[in-house]
Amino acid sequence: MNQAAFRFLTAGRIEFGRGKAQLACGEICARGRHVLLVRGRSVRWVDQLVRDLEDQGARVTPTLCEGEPTVEQLTRVLKVARDAAVNVVASVGGGSAIDLGKAAAALLPGTGDVMDHLEGVGGGQPLTAQRLPFIAVPTTSGTGAEVTKNAVIAVADAGRKVSLRDDRMLPDCAIVDPALTDGAPRAQSLASGLDALTQVIEPYLCTRANPLTDALCRQAIPLGARALVRLAAGEDRQARDDMAFVSLSGGLALANAGLGAVHGLAGVLGGRLGAPHGLICGRLLGPVLAANAQQLLKENADMTRFEEVAEWLSSAFDLPSRDTFDQLPDLLDQWEVARLGSWVTADTDLEAIATEAAGASSMKANPCTLSTQALVSTMQLAL
Repeated sequence: MNQAAFRFLTAGRIEFGRGKAQLACGEICARGRHVLLVRGRSVRWVDQLVRDLEDQGARVTPTLCEGEPTVEQLTRVLKVARDAAVNVVASVGGGSAIDLGKAAAALLPGTGDVMDHLEGVGGGQPLTAQRLPFIAVPTTSGTGAEVTKNAVIAVADAGRKVSLRDDRMLPDCAIVDPALTDGAPRAQSLASGLDALTQVIEPYLCTRANPLTDALCRQAIPLGARALVRLAAGEDRQARDDMAFVSLSGGLALANAGLGAVHGLAGVLGGRLGAPHGLICGRLLGPVLAANAQQLLKENADMTRFEEVAEWLSSAFDLPSRDTFDQLPDLLDQWEVARLGSWVTADTDLEAIATEAAGASSMKANPCTLSTQALVSTMQLAL
């Protein structure tokens, strides 16, 4: 059987497994000695990494990523890094810290403004120079940003989150050590885990799926759903390992296939509401899957993949496969995952959000076209 043509890009090297974090110092020093280290707050191991780097003669310029990256924050980081003449960038943290470091590594060699390169609200111009070497070490299991070629940046004036995107932004080395996620707060673990699960479901169902991303997603969807159940019950080392793999698989899949309406809506909702990205994705997942399935049934489309996803989720979550998508919001209520209503105000215009999201890049790979009213209905079910 002839296969359709596709390509597959990822980080220069992936190191996965417990204990792999010890490789970070050597990987960074092999590429430069003036280090911009972008970090989150929560992992004490970063302090040890700084000491190790300095023991090896590296000069470290640390910067703290607080919240999701913004144009203003990125601009400040670029100035600090240029003043320090850094020649290598490393990120240790969640998806936000990795995206901030990824964007800094991409833009530091150039001379233009941040807005010149952003999609949608900026110039969308390609990078003008090869990025600085970049090492990514995730400390959460959610975005898979360590193996994606874009960085999501919030643009306050536009009320949106948009991407800086280029194939050259893929890290030189991604070091995924599940031990760095041990003991993370339950609410954070569930929100990021729901994002990871969404990011293996949407590439499997999207219009640009390919045999390699399919292989990743078929294994990762049931694995991620089962890991979520265990993490909802309490701390679980094996679930941490599994979710780290699912997160990595999601990054690989979305970077080489695409996403769908969940992320199309999430980019706009996140910019407007300020709610955590993983939480938005988790709350939209069931309603969007149900809306897509309903529309595809009307179009007499092949429902095999939707049936597979429903069966995988129903088995893991102990829900009837026929109603799995519709019952996901109730399951999240049982897990005490916050609804999005807390972030909605009287002037939140869901129809305007739906209209804007319809043009998002993630929406282009959705398995069908959803009407504005269908998109509004999915958001209402998440409130």
